[in-house]
Amino acid sequence: MEFFRITRTIPFMRHALVLNLISALFFLAAIFFIGTKGFNLSIEFTGGTVIEVNYDEPAPLDTVREAIGGLGYSDFQVQNFGTSRDVMIRLPSHEGSETATQSQAVLSALQETHAGSNVELRRVEFVGPQVGQELVQNGLMALLFVVVGIMVYLAFRFEWKLAVSCALANLHDVVIILGFFAFFQWEFSLAVLAGVLAVLGYSVNESVVVMDRIRENFRKQRRMPTDQIIDLSITQIISRTVITHGSTQMMVLSMFFFGGPTLHYFSLALTIGIWFGIYSSVFVAAAISMWLGVQREDLIKPIKKDEEESGELVE
Repeated sequence: MEFFRITRTIPFMRHALVLNLISALFFLAAIFFIGTKGFNLSIEFTGGTVIEVNYDEPAPLDTVREAIGGLGYSDFQVQNFGTSRDVMIRLPSHEGSETATQSQAVLSALQETHAGSNVELRRVEFVGPQVGQELVQNGLMALLFVVVGIMVYLAFRFEWKLAVSCALANLHDVVIILGFFAFFQWEFSLAVLAGVLAVLGYSVNESVVVMDRIRENFRKQRRMPTDQIIDLSITQIISRTVITHGSTQMMVLSMFFFGGPTLHYFSLALTIGIWFGIYSSVFVAAAISMWLGVQREDLIKPIKKDEEESGELVE
């Protein structure tokens, strides 16, 4: 399926060097901010207090967030669980403030805000730093296994030059996303980590499509230079890229604007990943494969001389 067809090949590789130098600067800057500023970890990683309250009618989550924000909290989570009348509140730990004190202050604020409703405290639980550390370790292990699995898949799917190019492009996307969260100190939660893993798989898919088309055109175009084959391949999949990524971005934007605070940073991570995934597949993965010297002989088995003379070679 094609939205449109471009008849003239676009010379993407003509600007590959400049754009990859810019990518390298962004990549190094992201590593610098990750190392120096770190992440603004959510209470899922750092530990805190979990409070469950019940309303006698559907709970107005926005009003609940305003009431808790009025207590001086900036890093907290409010969401429904089970039914629309049950609300789970996650609060960060405050020095000199006990769990019982926090829960009582929250309950009083909610009762004052909803004077006409019956607000009942159902459960108060402290999630300690040990649990948070386990979440950090499990999250990092999940990311490591995904990266290793993708590299193994690419090694079997493509010739090693194309596989290395895809792996570097995917690493580029992940580090850039993490760099954004470190630089702006956006909250890094388990939902954001899930978004990073989703972007990793999404970026791999785009890179595989590009590399597959490059391999296909190497088989069809016997005398065309490598850079022109790459330009031709990328031009041929532009329509597919617009349809696929445009549809995905519309869904992500709906989560960003209408999903509330719970999905805000998750959808933000996906948005960054989608755009950088397109960019890296075109200018990073394809350019690196060209600089590594990929050529037709790497992808096509040589045909024996007697087969060529007997007419078995099919153009």
